[in-house]
Amino acid sequence: MTERAVWLKADDSVGDWETRKRRITAGLEAGVDWVLVDESDVERVRELGSVNVAAFERDDVDVIGQAEEETEADCYVVGKDGEGDGTVDLPSDFSGSADLSALRRKDDVGGAYVRILGKDYESFAEAAAEEAAYTIVVGEDWTIIPLENLIARIGDETTLVAGVTTAEEAETAFETLDIGADAVLLDSDDPDEIRRTVQVRDAARRETLDLEWATVTAVEEAGSADRVCVDTGTLMDDDEGMLVGSMSRGLFFVHAETADSPYVASRPFRVNAGAVHAYVRTADGGTKYLAELGSGDDVQIVDTDGHTREGVVGRAKIERRPMFRVEAETAAGDRIETLLQNAETIKVATREGRTAVTDLEAGDEVKVYLEDGGRHFGEAIEERIIEQ
Repeated sequence: MTERAVWLKADDSVGDWETRKRRITAGLEAGVDWVLVDESDVERVRELGSVNVAAFERDDVDVIGQAEEETEADCYVVGKDGEGDGTVDLPSDFSGSADLSALRRKDDVGGAYVRILGKDYESFAEAAAEEAAYTIVVGEDWTIIPLENLIARIGDETTLVAGVTTAEEAETAFETLDIGADAVLLDSDDPDEIRRTVQVRDAARRETLDLEWATVTAVEEAGSADRVCVDTGTLMDDDEGMLVGSMSRGLFFVHAETADSPYVASRPFRVNAGAVHAYVRTADGGTKYLAELGSGDDVQIVDTDGHTREGVVGRAKIERRPMFRVEAETAAGDRIETLLQNAETIKVATREGRTAVTDLEAGDEVKVYLEDGGRHFGEAIEERIIEQ
């Protein structure tokens, strides 16, 4: 799973402060990761909300009205009104060895901004990437070739941020060469375009898991245990749920409680996930014990096709309830199992569709997620581990 980010361009090139403020506010509401502004706007952005702030460092600007101890940006970026954007011409004999003294001058300068005005500027960006934690490249008369070249040459050296003006361009940037840019710098005032770009980021961040079928070999009463209902701050659809199980190598798909019944109203924010000892898959691809989950933690929401998204835990409710032990065998002959509450509202995904655990029988096929190796403190490891 690749982490992606959306930066929002909001420096003085986009308009006066009120125009910039509207753009930044739209970005905060949509959930952008970074805002790129001029150094003089850092404090004003901090007052608008919580977001990572990158600032163009400009020696020619006299910052007026800020306190003696200025509010600092999270990252300072050089290149504006200089060689990076073509304001100052590259040397006529430029051969890829740029003068990057500005990047080396201060420890807090971590970004380079380069407009790709020609082949020399690709080389300039490559040179900047050797020094910069973030290399922002903006294409002119955009073609995908410069971005392909830069992904191939500097993708491992820096966080590559590609300039875009639409969500469609952002999607292309994230998919280029199957690797994609690490982030995009969006230049748009349209709140809907900003929101769509954030949605593209979210989709690019998500894993798609290969879910498999396993054959149920036993469903038996297992006495009472402390079971966990995971209530999220996210509404789930009928085909969504979570991956849980007693063994890290095999997790069962358990549906969210989206269906009404004659006795209980639907709870589309809830997965009745199993006993406290069981694993649940988290948004970063790790696992946690259900007993460890608490308000504010992230958890992975999965649909029956394996598409994933992130959910936030609102609460984890633990109560003592009667349980079933569900055992299944994978196509490779491996045995996996879990404990699920003995109740009609708990449903798993079978060949026949949503099936209550109370109706589950030996011979039914259920959806599971299989993983090689074991887990140590939630992290996958290649080690011989026996779970029984």
